[in-house]
Amino acid sequence: MFQALLLASMATITMPLPAAEPLPLLLAETEHGQADVALYLVSEKLDGVRAFWDGQVLRTRNGNVIKAPAWFIENFPTQALDGELWLGRGQFERLSGTVRRQVPDDDEWRQVRYRVFELPQAPGTFRQRAQVMRTLIAGAGVPWLQVVEQYEMTSRKALENKLDEILKLGGEGLMLHRADALYTTGRSDVLLKMKLWHDAEATVIGHQPGKGKYAGMLGALRVRSADGVEFMLGTGLSEAERRNPPPIGTVITFRYRELTSRERPKFASFYRVREI
Repeated sequence: MFQALLLASMATITMPLPAAEPLPLLLAETEHGQADVALYLVSEKLDGVRAFWDGQVLRTRNGNVIKAPAWFIENFPTQALDGELWLGRGQFERLSGTVRRQVPDDDEWRQVRYRVFELPQAPGTFRQRAQVMRTLIAGAGVPWLQVVEQYEMTSRKALENKLDEILKLGGEGLMLHRADALYTTGRSDVLLKMKLWHDAEATVIGHQPGKGKYAGMLGALRVRSADGVEFMLGTGLSEAERRNPPPIGTVITFRYRELTSRERPKFASFYRVREI
């Protein structure tokens, strides 16, 4: 009964937004062992491109319209959806190239899946919204429109075993979403990410010339985090990136194990230019 009422109430929920404005989406905090596992629904953390369906077009989290083929989105629901465009584990670079094309390549897009994990602005708890998502997506009958599977975890050990399973398959990690949470936006601990490595963003503020085998190329990036901490990133860069480094002002994602007592990332390495 609740599902029917919720679907009916959602029939008019669309979120057309101006282009190129950062979208009010839910962003995850990091799980440091603090979560009461029984209160969360758990899913795989997908290494894809975040994509928001406003009822008319797909947008990146920065509000840019994604040039998906007309056939790809033709039969999507009119309700707003939040999810990831995904090619598979370890396929982010290939996916990013596909999504960035101003003229979409049909052959490339036929391999893409839109994996949905949230119903923006919908009423009810996340557990209830997850049930409605399954009904809504199944009713659309679009093979590449899929729901991200949510799991119940009964203990911290079960959660750690699930993380090990995903990592062995080449996955990124896990997402934990409070089952009783109403829809919200911004960075919140109702959504937690659990990974072997942490990641964060920083802005490139300088280029350090390379030496030895990297002579004539980039040796390291000098970056500044959102907290104003400046440090060097000299690992994780491919030879192509060293020959053509991210320009000053570029926002990049880096990975690290933990923070030092001075709030500096330990074992930090370049991961990639921030997703579009």
